[in-house]
Amino acid sequence: MALLLRTFARQGVCLSKPQYSVLYRHAAPMGTTAKEEMNKFWAKNARLNRPMSPHITIYNWSVPMMMSITHRGTGVGLSGAISAFAVAALVLPGSYPHYLDLIHSLSIGPYLIGLAKFGIAFPVSYHTYNGIRHLYWDIGKGFKIPEVYRTGYTVIGLSIITSIAIAML
Repeated sequence: MALLLRTFARQGVCLSKPQYSVLYRHAAPMGTTAKEEMNKFWAKNARLNRPMSPHITIYNWSVPMMMSITHRGTGVGLSGAISAFAVAALVLPGSYPHYLDLIHSLSIGPYLIGLAKFGIAFPVSYHTYNGIRHLYWDIGKGFKIPEVYRTGYTVIGLSIITSIAIAML
């Protein structure tokens, strides 16, 4: 195998000979730096009076846009939280009942516990319902603007209702 690779590498070196110039005649010269290329780019844009790309703060934020960002955030957050919990379960001394007793000893009121349950349930339910919405899109349905907004508001509503129901358990 090494002999075969060496043979092809040598053939590549031979391509630099003048009789093979047809192969690389149209290649871009490597004599410029990235900074010089960027300066050429901006000079050309200024000469042609091209507008700059707008900054993110000028966009009119829409429900689908925010839901896309939130879906990604909940996915990253949930996977990070699950991974951190798994690593903690493997690394920390003691068993699950020990840490459960530790939480009970904190004497946290029922409202704070309910809020914590809601805070855990909402990202899970939101990501689940929005994932179902994305699966619906994957079959090629629901792309009309009114449907996108309707399914978005449905996902938000179902997520809140489900999270409240889970927090009340």
